[in-house]
Amino acid sequence: MNLLVTADRNYLPVLRVMLYSLLKTNPKETFSLYLAHSALTEEELHPLLAGLDRSRISLFPILLGTELLRGAPVEKRYPLEMYYRLFAPAFLPKTLDRILYLDPDLVALGPVRPLYELPMQGCWFAAASHVSAPVQMINRLRLGLPQGACYVNSGVLLMDLCALREAQDPRLPLDYIRQNRLRLLLPDQDILNALYYDRILALDPMVYNLSERVLRRRPQNTAWIRGHTVFVHYCGRNKPWRKGYVGSLGLFYREYARQLAAQAE
Repeated sequence: MNLLVTADRNYLPVLRVMLYSLLKTNPKETFSLYLAHSALTEEELHPLLAGLDRSRISLFPILLGTELLRGAPVEKRYPLEMYYRLFAPAFLPKTLDRILYLDPDLVALGPVRPLYELPMQGCWFAAASHVSAPVQMINRLRLGLPQGACYVNSGVLLMDLCALREAQDPRLPLDYIRQNRLRLLLPDQDILNALYYDRILALDPMVYNLSERVLRRRPQNTAWIRGHTVFVHYCGRNKPWRKGYVGSLGLFYREYARQLAAQAE
């Protein structure tokens, strides 16, 4: 399976845990990991796969730099790298027909193959919403989306690269950034939804993008989550590797982090 991640140096330790969880819960799969970044060095990348089964995961770093997105709004929570997924068809090998983008701040609990092979039904992307109905309405008004459009989270994003190369205008994201930079709240995510809302296949967030906010709206116990959820996503400021984490989903990250640390000893 082809995977795409984007990360800066601050998220490399978290990315290691995510990759460990992916290999652990998909024991028969192999992965080609494309890591798009702006400034990582070989010394920083070298430990990324330490302690992981290198026979099942191949790393392909892609240095994109900063010139392409000069002037795009960034902050500590939203670094420049977050925009790269919007331009994936342009910098990924032309031999790839689809790819699964994953944020580093998630863990895998189940098999990924069913999602990876999901029929796209003519859509370019598949993703899950993470917000409530009132917030959906606010986002539609804020971005000028039509009634019925679903605002999705960009942390788990299946991409049909063939369809994107054939029909996507790569200039549109850049134009949208320049014209709307002052009103982008969740920059790359806003752009994805504003430009491609009618090309996104909706996924079930309880299965493919479970966060604390989703779990509050649709409560389930730990046993159900272990048996049904594929990706737990620690989106927002509430992170289990930081002090002050609030929620029940952090236990999965801590389990994998402990296992990875023990394996590396």
